[in-house]
Amino acid sequence: MSSELEQDHTIDRREAIRRVSALLGGAALVGGSALWTGCAKEKAPSGATGSAAAGTGTFTEADIAMLDEVAETILPETKTPGAKAAKVGAFMALMVTDTYDPKDQAIFRKGMQQLDEASKQASNARFVVATSEQRLALLKTLDSEQKTYMDGKKDDDPTHYFRMMKELALLGYFTSEIGYTKAMRYVEAPGKFEPCVPYAKGEVAWAAHA
Repeated sequence: MSSELEQDHTIDRREAIRRVSALLGGAALVGGSALWTGCAKEKAPSGATGSAAAGTGTFTEADIAMLDEVAETILPETKTPGAKAAKVGAFMALMVTDTYDPKDQAIFRKGMQQLDEASKQASNARFVVATSEQRLALLKTLDSEQKTYMDGKKDDDPTHYFRMMKELALLGYFTSEIGYTKAMRYVEAPGKFEPCVPYAKGEVAWAAHA
């Protein structure tokens, strides 16, 4: 699913979004340009509860653990660390909170419930306690479902929730330090990995390392 991103040169977040979009059929990612300009908000939006993880709005630690398992099933540990090691679940929650409009946030949150219910029906277990084989089988089914749906989607139709999850899992991994330096070739020339730098609208984008 991610082989096209595993190139022998580095890419910035804008380029990662372009490639993830190409992997998923060329449609624009949910969240638009906010995905590559967005940084963590200093405070969670109003309505967040005390059980919410820092910087991720109303997503709880249990929600993030589930998103970690979804992302890990899509991008498992092989010879390089997987999505869970890159903390992609927290990234997904942050991006939904900071870049999705309320309608898409609601679709994503309801989608988490739908995914869990689908897991219970398919394997009699919640997603986080299902076996890796059961998780993979379920996500393959959902991936086929979302592709069929997106291929027939009209402009005003909402995006399929699993499409959102897959987009954010890929983007989160390949813009993380682990994905950037372990799954791809990285040359520090010079400096350190900076996942999020200040940006003012209209500025020329930063170039990737040579």
